[in-house]
Amino acid sequence: MGKNQWVSPRDDKWAVHGEGNSKDTKIFDKKSDAVEYGKNISKNQQSEFIVQKKNGQIQSKDSFGNDPLPPRDTEH
Repeated sequence: MGKNQWVSPRDDKWAVHGEGNSKDTKIFDKKSDAVEYGKNISKNQQSEFIVQKKNGQIQSKDSFGNDPLPPRDTEH
């Protein structure tokens, strides 16, 4: 599994960065472009994908890895 990927606000732009990295992977003018780019990285690395709001709060989380607690099959 790769590093968790984050979309975070940077002044009036949006950054995609790997968790714990000191440098941003890429900066975007539009949040939607950053989300698309970051989601693709997370899918390729089978990692978590976290999107922040403009105020820094977490807006959403998605898991593209091997979930250690997958949903249980309710059909028997």
